Amino acid sequence: MLHLLYFINFQQIFCHEINSEPIYYDTLGLFPTVTEMIIEHGYPVETHEVQTMDGYLLNMHRIPNGINRTTEFTTHKPVAFLQHGLLSSSEDWVVLGPERALAYLLADEGYDVWMGNARGNTHSRRHVSLSPESEDFWNFSWHEIAMFDLPAMIDYVLKHTGQKKLHYIGFSQGTTCLLVMLSLKPKYNNVIITAHALAPVAYMSNLRSPLIRAFAPFISPSNNLEYLLGTNEFTPSNLLMQLGGHLLCKATSPFQEVCANVIFLIGGFDSEQLNRTLLPTILTYTPAGASTKQLIHYGQLYNSGYFRQYDYGTSRNSVKYRKQTPPIYPLRSITAPIALYYSENDWLATIADVKKLRVKLKNVIGKYLVPLPKFNHLDFIWAKDARSLLYNKVLHIMNSAIDKFHEY
Repeated sequence: MLHLLYFINFQQIFCHEINSEPIYYDTLGLFPTVTEMIIEHGYPVETHEVQTMDGYLLNMHRIPNGINRTTEFTTHKPVAFLQHGLLSSSEDWVVLGPERALAYLLADEGYDVWMGNARGNTHSRRHVSLSPESEDFWNFSWHEIAMFDLPAMIDYVLKHTGQKKLHYIGFSQGTTCLLVMLSLKPKYNNVIITAHALAPVAYMSNLRSPLIRAFAPFISPSNNLEYLLGTNEFTPSNLLMQLGGHLLCKATSPFQEVCANVIFLIGGFDSEQLNRTLLPTILTYTPAGASTKQLIHYGQLYNSGYFRQYDYGTSRNSVKYRKQTPPIYPLRSITAPIALYYSENDWLATIADVKKLRVKLKNVIGKYLVPLPKFNHLDFIWAKDARSLLYNKVLHIMNSAIDKFHEY
């Protein structure tokens, strides 16, 4: 979820458009795009653009088939839709490489893999009329991502593939947005074959990360964190950021352990599962940009103990919601089958908070505790052994569910 809060106050990203795909200025040639990474590993890849109802232009990346088994492209392949966490992008699903990263595993297993990118990240920084230099562009939280971005992307994927249903896999904020969408837009429950919530974030009262808890006292309608962090983008990604992550965190750098320890302070310590050789690559693409309002909204969940909409203060709440407090998301209205995956050492999605979420949901098809006590929040996407500890379980549930549906 809250990736790498120490990257703050750099310049806006430099990019231009070619065929709707953001291309980032990198005169040194150090940093391949996500499509170049996928192609380098021998997988096919496509980029698709979709427009939301409120005008944001989002890029999705698709791996239509794998390379390790007979998975020729057909219109009847089951769809797997992957949604990243806060300050992340589709790179998270491929950065571990073939035979380890979830996107490649799904493609090799015979799935048509689509990776979404929420508004404001490095792949979705366009709007039909707003500039990312303006405050209006960044006036959104993960609530808007759930209400506009996810429906637009899912609708596009289903229409493009001709499928009626899909599998959804979300990490951290990707789970938050799923819960919001399914609770407030009930028709989307009917298009989910299985939903997989990796490190699900809804209730946050038991959050343990000291870096995140340090922000909590500044988050209130009367003492808004926006004054401290700015009203626009939080941790923008640019070439300077990429160079910093690449050079400061490589194996020969004396700062590599500093990079690792900052990550641990956010999501929990698990030194054995962090591939330090891969660390410069990870920090080349993360953080990928997000709005300050997304961070504040999560802080409000921690302070209030509720899973509810954005708190604008009593007077503005009365105008927007017609009540003085934000509405609570109606989780009991969710009917889609959801599997929850959590770990003991996750400082952001703690066992106690996941158990509270489990009670609120009425169609949980599985609750899986990762069998490694040190497994932390970011291990769900970056762990060396994520395949054996986690992804094989996800694949098993998905493959078992396919037999129940005759669309395929």
